Amino acid sequence: MSRQLPSQAVCELFDFLEDVVFWIKDRAGRYQWVNVTNFLNLGLGRREDVLGKTDFDLLPAHLAAQFRADDERVLRGQAIANRIELIGGFDHTARWSVTFKLPLRDARGRVVGTVGITRPLKPGGDDWNGLPLGTVIGYVRDRFREPLDNAQLARVAGLSQRTFERRFRRHYGLSPQQYIKRVRVRTACHALVHTEHSIAVIAADHGFPDQSYFTRKFREVIGQTPRDDRKAFKRRT
Repeated sequence: MSRQLPSQAVCELFDFLEDVVFWIKDRAGRYQWVNVTNFLNLGLGRREDVLGKTDFDLLPAHLAAQFRADDERVLRGQAIANRIELIGGFDHTARWSVTFKLPLRDARGRVVGTVGITRPLKPGGDDWNGLPLGTVIGYVRDRFREPLDNAQLARVAGLSQRTFERRFRRHYGLSPQQYIKRVRVRTACHALVHTEHSIAVIAADHGFPDQSYFTRKFREVIGQTPRDDRKAFKRRT
């Protein structure tokens, strides 16, 4: 797939962006290019340590599975923009980040891979200002464990509820409540793998009223139960 890559100079420009992780993958999810920040975040010393490998070769399996599910959407021609999510690194920590992914097409318009960037979000209001409805995104990140309704979020945005809901869906492709559910579930994934807390405790800690409801919503987002997710991935990390 190397002939499909942007020019070498364009790729290497991303080496100068210390806070931006940049990558290009082929249809099988194999990395064709990464910038310096990317391989350092993975705890590796050379670009060559990443090229030709997949997320399953490089990351905890539960994170790799999430990224591959997103890649499959992009391979179907769907862009991912302003995805706010926890991104894990080589040390098993996770940072709130904003991610963009696009399909990579050849000269005939066929999708031959994916290209994307992600950058960390830091605490503080200024960090959210560049995002659509950034004050709301920051508010959700800080309070996603609490009950949050659309009227409350609309007040934070300074908009009517109807206008807020319409704009939110246009920018993020989800309703505000779907977005909050996804944030809670993705954050709970990290706790399932990296803590010994019971599923009931994790459910309560991440804003779910009970374990049954948590299990149902988790399955909707991840495709399996929290218990199965823990069994599948905890042994491999």
